[in-house]
Formats: sequence, C-alpha cells, structure tokens
Amino acid sequence: MNPRLAEATSPYLRAHAGNPVSWFPWGEEAFAEARARDVPVLVSIGYSTCHWCHVMARESFDDPTTAAELDAGFVSIKVDREEHPEVDAAYMAAAGAFTANLGWPLTVFATPEGRPFFAGTYFPPQPRGGLPAFRQVLAAVREAWEERRDQVDGTAEAVVSALAEVREGVGDEASALPSIEQLAEAARALASREDPEFGGFGGGDPAAPKFPVATALRFLQARAVREAAPEASAVAHRALAAMAASPLRDAVEGGFFRYATRRDWTVPHYERMLTDNAQLLEVAIDAGDHETARGVAGFLLDVLQQPSGGFGAAQDSESWIDGARSEGGYYARDAAARTALEPPAVDGKVVTGWNGLAIGALARAGLRLGEPRWIEAARWAAEAVLETNTADDGRLVRASLDEIPSRASATPADYGQLAGGLVRLSVATGDVAYAVRARELVTACIGPDGAVVVPGGGDPVLAAQGVGAPNAASDGDEPSGAAALADAAVALWMLGADELREAAERIVGAHASAALAQPLAYGALLRTAALLAAPPHQVVVVTDDASDALATAARGIPADVIAVVAPAQADAFAAEGFGLFEGKVATGGVATAYDCRDFACRLPVTDAADLTGLPD
Repeated sequence: MNPRLAEATSPYLRAHAGNPVSWFPWGEEAFAEARARDVPVLVSIGYSTCHWCHVMARESFDDPTTAAELDAGFVSIKVDREEHPEVDAAYMAAAGAFTANLGWPLTVFATPEGRPFFAGTYFPPQPRGGLPAFRQVLAAVREAWEERRDQVDGTAEAVVSALAEVREGVGDEASALPSIEQLAEAARALASREDPEFGGFGGGDPAAPKFPVATALRFLQARAVREAAPEASAVAHRALAAMAASPLRDAVEGGFFRYATRRDWTVPHYERMLTDNAQLLEVAIDAGDHETARGVAGFLLDVLQQPSGGFGAAQDSESWIDGARSEGGYYARDAAARTALEPPAVDGKVVTGWNGLAIGALARAGLRLGEPRWIEAARWAAEAVLETNTADDGRLVRASLDEIPSRASATPADYGQLAGGLVRLSVATGDVAYAVRARELVTACIGPDGAVVVPGGGDPVLAAQGVGAPNAASDGDEPSGAAALADAAVALWMLGADELREAAERIVGAHASAALAQPLAYGALLRTAALLAAPPHQVVVVTDDASDALATAARGIPADVIAVVAPAQADAFAAEGFGLFEGKVATGGVATAYDCRDFACRLPVTDAADLTGLPD
C-alpha cells in the first residue's frame, strides 16, 4: 500500500494506493525526484467516477510488468482533477497540441521541470482501434528521452510558450455591457442549436454524446431573455422536460446522470455529479417543474450529503453485482431490486465551489417550494464548508475529505460559487452573516484594477514551472471563476451592496464580445449580463411568522430576490450595509411586504391579495 496516496484527501488517489506503481501525489516532491534521477514525469489525471479511468487502472496500473516499467523509467504522479482543477486545465490545454480527442484519463509526459512534451488520454494494454498499447507509448517516450533529448526539450519549450501566448491573449478589452437586444440575439443563436426532435442542444450525429449544458439553460431562463425572446427561452423548458422523461434521469432516486451517449438521451454515462444536479435543480425551479426539482433535491440530500454536512462530489457509475463490476447495472434495477444491491460508491470529497452551487440551489428551491428541510441541509453544508474548507488565514482551500482539508488552493470559481450560494442561503434564512462572508469572498478576488485575482496566487508548483491554464471565462460543466464571481457580486448588489455592481460590470464587460459570439460556451456569464441589463425585482416581507399568508404569497412571485425576514433580521441586514432592507419594518406589528423595482419600492402592503395582484 502506497502511503503517499493512502493518506490523500481524494478518494481517487486512495483508490490507486494499492497499485504496484510508486505514485506520487501532485507536488514539488515528485518533480524533485525526477530531477534527481533525470527521468521524465508521467502525470496521470482522472477522477473517482470516471469509467475509463477505472478501466485503464485495471488494465495497466494494476499490472506488475507495466508498473515496473513506469518505476524504472519515470516518476509517476496521480492527480484528481476535481481536487486540482488548475493542474487539469493546464495539462489539458497542453494535451491539445498532441491530440484532438481530449478527456479523461488524461495521460501527459513532462520534463522534470514540468513542461509537457507528449500527451494522450486512454491507452489500452494491447494495440486496438488505432491506439498503441500503453507499454508501447512508455517505450517510445523513454527512447525519445534517452536518444533525442534535444527534440523533447524543444517540443516542451514550444508547448509552454504557446500556452503563455494563449494566457496573454485571453480576455477582451473592457467593453460596454450587452444590451437586452444583444442578449436576446445571443439567446436566439443558442436556441437555433436546439435538437428539434429530442430537445437539448445538438442532434446532427445520432451517436454523439449529449450533455445537459445547464449553464446555457440557465441563461435562457433569465427574466430579461424570457421577456425579450420568449421563443428562445422556451428551449430550456423543452430540454428539461425531455431530459426528465428520459433515461438520463434516474426514475428511482431522482438525480440526473452526467450525459447520454445517444441523441435521444438514451444509454447514459451513469455517474451522477453534484455540479450537474445542483444546476439542474435551479433549472427545474425556474421551469416550474416541481416534481423534477423534488427528485433532484432528494438525490442531493439522501445520496450525496455526507455525515459532515457537505455534499460529496459525485456517485460512481460502476458497482459490484454478482461479484463483478457493472457499468450502470444498479441503475437499471427498480426500487425493490436495488435494496438488495450495494449502491455505487459516492466520492465523499467536499469541493468548496460545488457545494456553493448546491447550497444556493437548495436554499432557493426550499424557499420557493416551502421545504425547510432543504434550507437546513443547505445551512448544514455551508457550516461544514466554512469550518473545514477555510484555512487559518481565512483563505479557502479547494476541498476536504472526512473533514480533513486538502492542500490544494481554492480557485476563483470556488470563491465565486460559494459566495453565490451563501447569498442565497442568507436570503432564505434571514441570517445576514452568510451575506457578509459572501461579500468578503468576492472582494478577496477583485484586484485594484477590477481584474479577477486568485487569493494566495493559485497552484504554487504550476506557478514556479511557468505552466498555467488559459485564463478563460468560458464554462465547462460549471460556471467559470469569472462568471461565478460576477454572479455573486450581482446577488449582493441586489441586496443593496451598491459597490459590487461595478465589480460585476467589469468582469462581464471584459468577456462580453466573446460571450455574445459563443453563447453555448458562456451561458453563466450571459445570465449575469442579463441580470445587469434589466432592473431588478425584489420582494421583502418583514414578519415574525414565516408561515404568514403574506410570506407564502411572496414566495410564489418570480422576483430576482424574495426575502422573508423578522424585524430584527431586517435591521441586521441594514446595519451591515445591505440597503435593500433599510426602513423595512412590520407596520403596526403586522406582516408587511415591500415590492421593489430597481430599488424603488411601492407602498407597503399587509394583505396577500394586494401583493399577488401586482403585475410582474
């Protein structure tokens, strides 16, 4: 058993601790060892619910002969991409110079200085499908290292230089915020990519993988888009309905799988990710699909929430059935048959930003649907993350496992996603402390010139090696750091933190032209742009009885902010500088609602009929 991996704060690394390979975790120690031995470095990147990562592990990394070749000619590093997203992004960008088929497992060969010179993804144990055997790759790389070192060094230098040029070239000059008309046009361009038969995006190739792309769906659901381009907004509702009725959704436990391998949403890739389900819960709430929302929330609470309170990263696609590993076999059973099976393992790693997505979604959904259990689950997760995933100096760490924090630094996405979740939790609970902490997290990531910065400087090994990821604001399967920070800043501004609107405008403006040109890749940023383009609609109810008829009526209004607070809580928000709550009182001790448009409030009302009768 490899103690370096057995003690890691990643289930993925722990799963490889029994390999005969002498793995190192990510860090300077591995590169120092490679320099001392003058051998190349193998960086193998994956994650615990990655099916082909499991396959390559069984075929190659568990093989003693392959392991002996690795140990003799290389220093091998195993990286959990979910724990080290900056490392994954940097090496994924480098891998693009060698293969168009990017994915995981990601297999990268680098110099002892960390400079990539060859890369691929999955390699089989024997040549097949046009792929060389993994041991053939090892032999070729070792031969090149020993016989053609100048060529290897030249390739590595060229790759690193190209990455540097990309980093320097990313980002637009600051520009004006997109208008509602421009956003509507971007929404229509996105809607034109709808699969007219099965919903969602794509459809040209019936065998092509099909993803939910929740960030794009959330943009189409923005109020400004609904009003300016209702035909484009409807694409999001059709996509959710199609996915919810398809095998992509687990009919028993409610969660959505990662993606479908067919155009009609069939043959899913069966892992269930926290990121996807947290965002699809938001999509379901805005679509008015309460049944789907309840199913997703149930999956988050009953399957992914850990004993500490935080939410695990994902549930595996594989499980043991009749003594053999089965891909998706558990999910093919009905509820009764599942009770006799051991469920697929959950990656219990509590990722800071992803928990922020779940906290915000559950808090907002719990408030909307009158589910206090969901709000309390969100609060429990928030407390777990704020306690365990915060270093002594107040900076966030990327993740934790079994309440042990990782050494990996948090990313801007972690700061922004957690801050956004805390703002929504603050509104749902009436506890201003969460909004105060969210404001601290956002301001920590905004530099003097308004640019996004990484508290603590990001991954120190990559920084020392000069190997970094492109500073992209585009979304993958989650909002980018820039988009998440802009979203959190807007959410705080809507509570009356006026100084943060400018921060959001700077972030959105820096990437506006790229986002408008590629709406599928920038859904999260465009959603924030839509929030900035339209006057906000806020509803505040001040009452000591959260079950009051007025409070219940307010929760059904499709406003940007719905806050139900006690008089003392309203005072606490105002005292902390959240101007929306200034002067908000329970008139005569009776529950009182304030309907505000762009921070200008109508006369307060105390009758639910007066509130629900107001036009949106």
